[in-house]
Amino acid sequence: MTHGRAPGAPGAHDAARRALRGLVMAATVRIHRPDAGYALDEPGTFLGSGYFVAPSWVLTCAHVACGGEGGEVVVVYEPAPGRGMSAVSGHVAAALPEGAGSLPGNWPAPDLALVRLSEPVDHECVYLSERPAAYFGEGKVLYAGWTVVDGRLSMLDGTLTVQGTLGGWTTDVQMRLGDNDLPDGVSGGPVIDPERGEVIGVLKSRSQHARGGTSTGLEQLRTLPVPSGELKSEADDLYQAVVHAHDRYHRDRQRHPDARRHTWADVQSQLGARPGQTLSPDERVQLLGRLADLPPPSSTSSLLDLLDSLPDFEAPAPLPAPRGWRDGLGALYEYARDDGALYLVLDYAVHAMTADRPFRAPSTPAAEEALWAGVRQAAQRLGPGRRTALVERRKARMEARGPVPVVGVRRTGASAGDPGRAATGQSSVLLEIVRRGWEPDRCDWSVFVVRSDGEAKRLKEVQRVPLADLAAHLSAPLKEAFRQCDTPDRPAVLQVATEHSLLALDVDDWRLGPEEERLGTQRPVVLRCSDRDQLTANGEYAEYGEHGEADGTGGRRASGGGGEQQAAASEGDDRLDIDEERRARWRWLHAHPATAAVLDCDDGLRKPVPPVEELRGLSHGTVPVLCRFDGHGREADTEALARLVRGGFGVALWRRRHVLPEAVCGEFHRGTLDQIAGPTGAHRLPEAVRDLRFRLRSGRPETFWAHGIALLYDDPHQPLPGAGDLLEAP
Repeated sequence: MTHGRAPGAPGAHDAARRALRGLVMAATVRIHRPDAGYALDEPGTFLGSGYFVAPSWVLTCAHVACGGEGGEVVVVYEPAPGRGMSAVSGHVAAALPEGAGSLPGNWPAPDLALVRLSEPVDHECVYLSERPAAYFGEGKVLYAGWTVVDGRLSMLDGTLTVQGTLGGWTTDVQMRLGDNDLPDGVSGGPVIDPERGEVIGVLKSRSQHARGGTSTGLEQLRTLPVPSGELKSEADDLYQAVVHAHDRYHRDRQRHPDARRHTWADVQSQLGARPGQTLSPDERVQLLGRLADLPPPSSTSSLLDLLDSLPDFEAPAPLPAPRGWRDGLGALYEYARDDGALYLVLDYAVHAMTADRPFRAPSTPAAEEALWAGVRQAAQRLGPGRRTALVERRKARMEARGPVPVVGVRRTGASAGDPGRAATGQSSVLLEIVRRGWEPDRCDWSVFVVRSDGEAKRLKEVQRVPLADLAAHLSAPLKEAFRQCDTPDRPAVLQVATEHSLLALDVDDWRLGPEEERLGTQRPVVLRCSDRDQLTANGEYAEYGEHGEADGTGGRRASGGGGEQQAAASEGDDRLDIDEERRARWRWLHAHPATAAVLDCDDGLRKPVPPVEELRGLSHGTVPVLCRFDGHGREADTEALARLVRGGFGVALWRRRHVLPEAVCGEFHRGTLDQIAGPTGAHRLPEAVRDLRFRLRSGRPETFWAHGIALLYDDPHQPLPGAGDLLEAP
C-alpha cells in the first residue's frame, strides 16, 4: 500500500505518523445507550466505537448503533485534546443492510450505520478515502476504538495486517485483518491506511478462532437507498448529504487552519502521499470541496455515462458503482497515466460542472464559476493545446445543456400555511425593550398587539427588570398577546424592537414555560431597531459624506462654510434622503428577487463592514449578512449592525457566533445564499427563518449552519409606537 508515496526524511515521517494518530483519536467516539445520562464513563451503557465522518454525522457498525433503544444513542467524544469528554444524543439515520434486525454481534455485511447528532457540536472529522478499499493489497493498516480495560473505558489503537478479502469482487467485500487481538468494543472504529493518511473502512468484527478480524470498506456506503422521486435538495439523498458535508468540511478546515492543530491534508503532505499521480493532498481537498458545492449527479447511470465519455479513461468502474462526484474522482486515480493524469482530472471536473442537474440551487452558478476558476488555475501546468481543449469542452457542454430551474431551499417546517406567503392581514405582537442608560443590566419593556391596519394596543408595561430575567417576566403577557393574534393555520409574528446594542438578544431561544417550545420555532421572530432615528441623525455616515467633512461630534459640517444653520439643514436633508432610501430598498426587496451579501467575512477571515457610504451603494436587492457577529464582548460587532441601520437596510441576517465559536464559515455563507436568494422576494424570510429554526431543533444536520441565526426585518411603513404615526389605544 505504498503506491503514490514520495520518500521523506525518517524523522519527519515519524512525526507525521504521530500527528495522524492524533487526528484519528480526536475523531473516534464511544457509542452508549440512551440511558447513559451523566455517567459518561460507565461501562455498563457502552455499546461500541464509531467516528465522525462529517459535521454532526458518526459512522459505526449497525450492530453497535442498533444496540440502543428505538434507534437512539448517546455519542461521547472529546472536542479537543485536554478538554474532557462530552456527550450528545444521536439517532440512527440509516443501517445497512436495511431491515436486517439481527442480534448484536451477528449483523450481516456490510453492517454499517450512520448516526445523526441531535444538535451541532464542535468536533474533528476523519478524512475518508474516495477509492474503494478493494484497491488495497497486502500491507498494514491502523485501527482505533474504545474498549474496557480493568473496568475502565479506554482508547485503544494499533496495527493490523491485511490478509486478503472476504466475499470476492462483489458488493459484500470485506478485508481480512490479522496479527493482533481485537477486544470487545472496538467494533465501529476506523481503519486507516497509514501511508496515504486516510480512513478506508470500519472495523466490523473480531475473529472467533484467530487473532484479528474483518473490516468493511467505506465504498459500501454507496449502497444506501437511493431516494425515489425528484431530488429537491442535497438533503433528500442521505449519501450525498453526508459525503458533500465531509468534503466541504475538509476544504474549509484547510482554508482556515488552526495553528494548534494539524489538518488531514497537512499530515498527508508530510507523509508524502499523492492521490493518483497528479494531485497534492491540498489540491485534492480543494477540488473535492468545489465539487461538493455542486448539486450531486442526477443518477448513478448519468455518472457512469460521464466517466465513459472521458477519452482518456477506459477502465471498468469499481463496485459498488460510483454514486457521487468524489467517487468518480477516486475511480480516476488508478488509471491516470503520466502527464495525462492532470488533464483527465480536469476534464472530469469540466464534465461535472456542466452536467445535467437534478436541481439548481441559488448557490449553484457561483459554485460552477469557482470550480472553473480552480480548473483554469491548475491547467496552467498543461500545454496550450490541452488548455484550449478544456475551454472548448466547457463551452460546448454549456451550450448543449438545457436550462435548469432554480429550486429554493426545501421547507418542511411545522407551519400549515405556505412558508412563502406574506404575513399580511394578520395581527402581530410587538415587544419593545428599552435599556436603562444608568442601569445597563436592567430594562423597561412593553407588549403591544398590532392590528393589521397598524393600530397598536399596549397590553402591559413594566420597568426596571433585569435583562437576564426577561423571559420569565414576559411569559404571561406574551402568551396573552399570542392568543389574541394567532389564527388556526398561522401563528402571529413576534416583532422585537430594541436599540441596536441589544440586537444580539436571543429572544428566539426563550421558553415561556418549562414544557414550552422555543419562541423561534413556534412562530416567526424578527428584530427591529428602535434607535434607528438617533443613529441616522448622529451616525458615522457623516464621516464618509461626499459633500462635507466630519466635525468630530457626529454631525455634518457643510463644505464652504455657512455656520450651524447650514449644517443643520444639510443634516436634515441627509436624514430625509436616507429615510426615502430605506423605503425604496424595502419596496424593491418585496417585489424582486433578493441576493445575500456577506459583508464581514472574506473566505473565513474577518474583515470590517464597509463604511456607510459604500453600503448605500449596494443594490436595492441586497440583503446584508454578518458571519462574524458576536454581540457579547466585541464593540466592533455592535457597530457593524449600526452601520447597516445607518445605511438604510431594513432586512439583514446574522448569527450569534458565541453559540458555536469553532464553527467554520463555508456552510453559513452557502446556506444564507440559498436561503435568501429566490424569486418570491423578502416577504418569505420571517417564515423561512422560523422553518430553519424548526428543522434545526428537529436535529436536521443540513440546517446546523443556521445555529444562532437572527433576522432584522424592520418595516419602514410600520413605525414603532411613539414615532408619531402608529396609533395607540388607551
